[in-house]
Amino acid sequence: MIVDCFSHPQVRPNEFLIACGDGNSILTALRWSAWKPDFAAGRGLNVVNDCRPFCAAGTFHSYPVTVRLDRSEPLKKHPHQRHYTQLHLVFTDSRPSEMPRVVTYRLWT
Repeated sequence: MIVDCFSHPQVRPNEFLIACGDGNSILTALRWSAWKPDFAAGRGLNVVNDCRPFCAAGTFHSYPVTVRLDRSEPLKKHPHQRHYTQLHLVFTDSRPSEMPRVVTYRLWT
């Protein structure tokens, strides 16, 4: 499972908010090709705010990505359940100018 910004567990979510604080990066249109105990893999869109000239006035742009979740660990409050703690994105076409082609995020636990 993956735990979202509001501490809700999710399995094969269609959407996943990456930027919990400001909502400026979200995964959408997620389609999972694998969902296993040790990893999950899929494709979708990373919708990112360009924050130009500043975030409140910015424009959201969609970028195709492959998604991989891994580093499964026990949940702190429910150690018999495991959740993914790392998210890898690979931009498969264009990408935000300030981001590398491959991005890894440590997810909250």
